[in-house]
Amino acid sequence: MDKHAYIFPGQGSQFCGMGKNLYETNTQAKGLFERANDILGFRISDIMFGGTDEELKQTKVTQPAVFLHAVIAFKTLNNVKPGMVAGHSLGEFSALVANNVLSFEDALKLVSIRAQAMQKACEINPSTMAAVLALADDKVEEICAAVTKELDHEQVVVAANYNCPGQLVISGSTEAVDLACTRMKEAGAKRALLLPVGGAFHSPLMEPAKEELAAAIEATTFGFASCPVYQNVVAAAVTDPSTIKTNLIAQLTGAVRWTQSVQAMIADGASAFTEVGPGKVLQGLVNKIDKRVVTNGVH
Repeated sequence: MDKHAYIFPGQGSQFCGMGKNLYETNTQAKGLFERANDILGFRISDIMFGGTDEELKQTKVTQPAVFLHAVIAFKTLNNVKPGMVAGHSLGEFSALVANNVLSFEDALKLVSIRAQAMQKACEINPSTMAAVLALADDKVEEICAAVTKELDHEQVVVAANYNCPGQLVISGSTEAVDLACTRMKEAGAKRALLLPVGGAFHSPLMEPAKEELAAAIEATTFGFASCPVYQNVVAAAVTDPSTIKTNLIAQLTGAVRWTQSVQAMIADGASAFTEVGPGKVLQGLVNKIDKRVVTNGVH
């Protein structure tokens, strides 16, 4: 049976002016933005609509901003009933609002806690991420493992985001990522370039943030899913609230298996994907994973 999948972007898709049109043209959207300002204790809507790139790039702002744009855009759609949902990294929280597992308020609070905990973890260890293009997944994994073994125990690099075939992101301590980039190019990667991020997301270096986020997730009520969510760490359909919690906590230090998630969704009947939120990154990735599926976006 054909199913319509709704997918939600993560950090990196933000832009100045995001959500402004929603706020100005839709009363429901305006109310939700104002509710978010109250929950967060600062006017995030002002930064989203009129702030600078620098202000928007702070992790404590970026993550709630991307979440808000996606969820509010979704809530303004008329009577949408997704057949399945997924989100890239941070986007998994938006997906969990879309399938009724989390309330808007609870999800926003968790996203804010996650952002601040990740920011603190970034400050503990000098770390970074890099995009690797045109190298097989297993070769990337092999090089990461070899570099981690070669350097002292403080240094680590892992495959963090499986975005689409031939596009992986690696994550870890600065020295290890630099060395891995050199090795990737030597092994035939078209490019291995550092990304402008605050730290090593989806790597063991996020462990300090995990405890704080885990406590907050455990204390939050997760409802029953109205449709399956394909979670990043397992790349498979999940509906059980306690399993969703476990996977959401594991996601902080685990890999984003986006390629595998999209493949699983297609295998389970997804014939159309709608990306909800800022940018068009996920539509592009889905098209690279399988050219036959229909993609579109809601912003």
